[in-house]
Amino acid sequence: MTAVSGKTSNAVSYEGNYELGTRGRVVWTATFRKGGDFCGMRNGQLEQMQDASPADLDVAVKAAIDQRWTGGGG
Repeated sequence: MTAVSGKTSNAVSYEGNYELGTRGRVVWTATFRKGGDFCGMRNGQLEQMQDASPADLDVAVKAAIDQRWTGGGG
């Protein structure tokens, strides 16, 4: 598993992890906090990521986490 953390586009902090599994499927989970207070958890998956570099995979997971939390398009 790989640890990931950051801030969503609406300023909510998150910490989570992700794992690249078989056939390029990435499964991720994240816990969200604002001002240190628990806001919620989300999880998700990305498909066909087997050819992504580690840096690109990290960017894709962070984008998916932000989109899942904020409901943004993309």
